[in-house]
Amino acid sequence: MSPDSPQPRSRENTRARLLDAAAQVFAEVGLGGASVEAIVERAGFTRGAFYSNFDSKDELFLALAGAVASERIAHVRTRIGELVDAPTLEDIGAFVLGSVDRPVDLMLTAEIRIRAMRDAEFGAAFAEQQERLIAEIAGIVTEATETRGLTLRVPADEAARMLLAVWEATSARGAILRLDEDQRKAECARSIATLAALIIG
Repeated sequence: MSPDSPQPRSRENTRARLLDAAAQVFAEVGLGGASVEAIVERAGFTRGAFYSNFDSKDELFLALAGAVASERIAHVRTRIGELVDAPTLEDIGAFVLGSVDRPVDLMLTAEIRIRAMRDAEFGAAFAEQQERLIAEIAGIVTEATETRGLTLRVPADEAARMLLAVWEATSARGAILRLDEDQRKAECARSIATLAALIIG
């Protein structure tokens, strides 16, 4: 069957609606309270539709975390693509400008990490997902620095881990302090610029 046929598109739409509903329910009640029943009711489906797309609630929330990560990557790629000259530190900080995590995404990531620390099987799946994210960020960092004739003082994968850690920590601090979106963007940009000064020669 062709990937463009109605059935694959319908399945993709169903998964997208379930993920959207899961994000809404999670925002209201957290990971523990986001039952399959609440998710399918919000999405307008049955439990059968859920289990034809996901083996478990854990799999759905890993998929949701993956969607958040993909959104991060897309934003960063867009920002880097807009920088045509060799970047200043402010430009490097701007790699993430406009792409700070929403508070609900930060809470989702935090709760998933706690779940991953408690459950070995879930933890292994989450760790694998995180490694794919790190590899994507490392590729972006390598491309951005090589294109602009810059040199990394650390391996690209280590740079990616540091960038992600600073990004998440600064975003979380902004959310905790109830900074508005523009303030969180500025804080994130400054933090990434500071780190860039340390890891880029």
